[in-house]
Amino acid sequence: MANQAPVAWVTGGTGGIGTAICRSLADAGYQVVAGYHNPDKAKTWLETQKADGYTNIALSGVNLSDHDACLEGAREINENHGPIKVLVNCAGITRDGTMKRMTYDQWYQVIDTNLNSVFNTCRSVVESMLEQNYGRIINISSINGRKGQFGQVNYAAAKAGMHGLTMSLAQETATKGITVNTVSPGYIATDMIMQIPEKVRETIREGIPIKRFGTPEEIGRLVTFLAHEESGFITGANIDINGGQFMG
Repeated sequence: MANQAPVAWVTGGTGGIGTAICRSLADAGYQVVAGYHNPDKAKTWLETQKADGYTNIALSGVNLSDHDACLEGAREINENHGPIKVLVNCAGITRDGTMKRMTYDQWYQVIDTNLNSVFNTCRSVVESMLEQNYGRIINISSINGRKGQFGQVNYAAAKAGMHGLTMSLAQETATKGITVNTVSPGYIATDMIMQIPEKVRETIREGIPIKRFGTPEEIGRLVTFLAHEESGFITGANIDINGGQFMG
């Protein structure tokens, strides 16, 4: 066990950005455990990763909005793969609508999946990280948690709340070799963005000073940098990666 690869748990690992994060961490020598929501899609996704040579990626299906399920999921990862050294919270959903029309279900689904899940996973790994005197927690937020967005009071609130959790937990764990940071991507060229009608997509692109969308691989590289042992002086930070679209 002493010589095994360090373990990274990536929630939402089978999504567009999540996949790039998983691959980047795997390239850096981690044993990656990717969280998923849809078992059938996850199985196909894992087959693709294996075919591409990523034999150090595994799956873990955990209901992230269930605290006890997260505790059990973390226990199983520790038992099957080794102690979790890196936690990346990348799971997220949208349920858009203006405040006037937003339902309670739309609000709570997003808060549960995008924010409560972060408490649940962090709570599930923090004791082990404290015992190890080492850990890296990286929370994937959003530009819209920084500036707000029309029709996304639920999403923006959850993503902004992520960073409040980051700053507080960073202070609690700073003397124990654990760093906690937030990454806030702007518009990234995932399938979701590329499905937006071209005219609308071009309007969005023109609003980005760099005049292009980011790539999932750029997010993966940043996460892997923060996960590195030598990144230990960065904690409680939010790192914007949005092409200059929001600066503040």
